[in-house]
Order: sequence, then structure tokens, then C-alpha cells
Amino acid sequence: MSQLQYAIMRFAKYKGPEISSIEAHNERTKEKYASNPDIDCSRSKYNFHLIEPPQRYRAEAERQISVAGCRTRTDSVRVVEVLFTATPEVFKDKKLPEIRRYFEETLRFFEQYQSRETIISAVVHMDEKTPHMHLSFVPLTADGRLSAKEIVGNKKKLTWWQDKFWEHMVVKCPDLERGESASQTGRDHIPPRIFKEMTRLNRQRQKLDELLNDIGPFNGKKRAAEISKLLDGYIPAVEKMHTQLKKYNVAFTETATENKRLRKKAAELERSLEATTKTSVLKELRDAQLRRDYEDALALLERIPKEVLVEFRKPKAAQRTAEL
Repeated sequence: MSQLQYAIMRFAKYKGPEISSIEAHNERTKEKYASNPDIDCSRSKYNFHLIEPPQRYRAEAERQISVAGCRTRTDSVRVVEVLFTATPEVFKDKKLPEIRRYFEETLRFFEQYQSRETIISAVVHMDEKTPHMHLSFVPLTADGRLSAKEIVGNKKKLTWWQDKFWEHMVVKCPDLERGESASQTGRDHIPPRIFKEMTRLNRQRQKLDELLNDIGPFNGKKRAAEISKLLDGYIPAVEKMHTQLKKYNVAFTETATENKRLRKKAAELERSLEATTKTSVLKELRDAQLRRDYEDALALLERIPKEVLVEFRKPKAAQRTAEL
């Protein structure tokens, strides 16, 4: 059975200093991107522009705003970025010319509703998991006003954009389905720093995994103390990851089975792990690797031996006694 295919379009607004950050990402101005593990720098040579930036993003935005005679505040949206992409099935077995035609078509669509003169850059990334285009533009209206609110609008306007986009693209790609907009699903772009935090969590998980595998009859007490120390940082890190994913509207469901299994492990850890357990089954997460990493981090907690939990409980009990 073939998987459903969707064309994807998402908006993001930028006001000031963050404009330089998106430029660095879009234009690949760094040699390495440790904060975004999806970037394969060996493939960056295949990235291409449909519209090249005439100068730095912020400078070009300020120029256009000045020419239009618009007054700005510190919180004025100066740049809006549109992410154009599609589900991986759309690009499966496609050659570079075919992928290029797809993004040329998305650009033609966008130019029907926004002047090409306001576009700062349109760059296609081929060095990440799925090809996508970052189109950055200054939100100037047809009558020369700076108004991201009018162009991007509220949920109703975003739905309008999604409808128009699908109507345009389905002519060229008849297999496309009409999906839900980000305003309807509540999902948003997961920023690279989340992946960076997951990388740190993975390192903690690997260290904890090594210690658990190394527990034996002659080193149990020593390893229990080391594991207990690691848990002081590991459990809050797992809970923080839950908070971060929830912030970006990654949805979770609670599973009674996993709750029960964790409660059997140690009643003492139930309070600490409750928030983690509630996030154990992911409904939807755009990046499958992030999902696997999070589930691995959660699963490792279930391997902690009883004697380690006893050791982990000791400093907590001592701390509570001291506080009394």
C-alpha cells in the first residue's frame, strides 16, 4: 500500500537578531552545524538557489522597509520565512532536475500572492533528510505597508494559504493529498537546539548504559553509586526533553502498561518518572530519529536494578532529613 503524499508549507516570523541566525542556517555560512545533526555537509554542494540574496538578510529587509517608507518598532516583524517541502514519498526516486521543478513550482505559486521584489532569498537544501526550500521575504503588502499580520494572518488566513497551495500543486502532482495546516494541528518547526539537547541526553544514556552493563557481583556497590550520581542529571534531562517537545506541540499519549512497569521498578522513583512515563508513546513527531532517541532514553530507566534504586534513594532521604 502506497503512503500518502503531502505538499508542505509553513510560515515563521522574525523580528530582529534572530534574522542573522536563520541566514546562517539557510545560506550555510558555517563549516559545521553541531546543533543540527540532520545536515550532511558533504552534500551541501548540491544545495541551490532559485533567488539569491542581494546582501545580508537584515540589511536587505531594512533597505526594502526604508524604500517603502514604513516606520518600524523594535518588535516589528521584518522577515517572514516560508518552508516549502513535501513528505519523503514525493521525492522518492526523483532526480535533481525533477526536485528542482517541484520547488520552482512552489515559487511560482508564492509569487502569485507576494511580489518577487520582496523576496530576499529562496534556497533549496539537499543536504538534510528531505529536500526543502527556505523562502525569506519582507512582509510588505501590495500598497507598501509592513504587515506580516495581514499577509500571514490568523488561523483562517493560514488555512487559506494551505488551500491555495494544495490547489496549485495538485495540478502538477496529482497524487498529493490535502493535509492539515500547522495552525490546525498545532505543530511547529522543531528547532536545531532541541536536537542538540537530545545529543547530550544520548551521551548520558550511553554512559548509563555502559555502567548498567558493567554491574557485577564484585563492583555492584561502586557502580550503584556511580549510576545514582548519573541519575541525578539523567532523569531531569528526560523530563526537560518532555517539556521541550510539549512546548513545540509534539503530542503524547499515556500508556498504562509502561506506567505500571515503571511503578514496579521503584516506588521511590515514581514521582520523578511520572512526567517521563506520560510521554512514553509519541503520537506524531516529524523527526523519527528524535522519536527513537527519546524512547531509548526512556527505556533505559527500566533497566535500573533494585539495588541501584536503593542507593539512589539514600542521598534524597539524607537531604530531606537535613532540611527538617
